Amino acid sequence: MFKSILAPFDGSQGAQTALRKALELRAICGECSLTLLTVYRHHSMLEASISMVGADQTGNLDEIMRGHAKEVAENGKAIAAKAGYTDVRAFVKSGPTARVIVSFAQEHQNDLIVIGSRGLGSFEGYLLGSVSHKVTGLAACPVMVV
Repeated sequence: MFKSILAPFDGSQGAQTALRKALELRAICGECSLTLLTVYRHHSMLEASISMVGADQTGNLDEIMRGHAKEVAENGKAIAAKAGYTDVRAFVKSGPTARVIVSFAQEHQNDLIVIGSRGLGSFEGYLLGSVSHKVTGLAACPVMVV
């Protein structure tokens, strides 16, 4: 069926639900690999003030965002490990979320993307549409929106 599944993971409830569905699909597919991808991007000052980064953290905003993204990715791997899958790989990338997901899937020859219908979102997301909607429009492979 599928050989390589990509599950974008931002730590939201929607992403956790999508990850669980990706794990179910992996069980059905047998020798299928599962990869997690956490995407962060540098925010404008307005977005930084309402972002997921705690106000008590100081330092370079990109480093803080990357550190937080690594924690989110590790949390996703922990969810997979709890379900019995310890060989799940996780990556952290920076950039426009939907485009990074699609280009990552192409580069790694993923043949399915399993994504949550609603993630953590951003100010831009409220104005321009959801990441899952953009991914379904840009991806060359099938996309399952959970």
